[in-house]
Amino acid sequence: MTDRTTGSPPSEGIRAYVNGRGVTVPRGATALDALDAHDAAFGGDEGAAVREGRRRLTDSRGLPCAPDTPLAGGSILRVVAARARLAESADEAGA
Repeated sequence: MTDRTTGSPPSEGIRAYVNGRGVTVPRGATALDALDAHDAAFGGDEGAAVREGRRRLTDSRGLPCAPDTPLAGGSILRVVAARARLAESADEAGA
């Protein structure tokens, strides 16, 4: 039996999508694992940006997604600007 999206046996991983690009990650992987796989395959530093708080994750509906969220096959993630968090940090620094 093979996975329809990867052509690989199901035990080899699951398919997730980061900013519209597919990556294969191990079963039990987190959203941050998918970002790291994306960065390795396509270049970039999205994983580091999320870890540092410069960017944040959302799901396919635009709702916030924690980096440690376990993924299911077909998960869709988007990396977006962390404007709200940056604004809060600036407010705290000025207070």
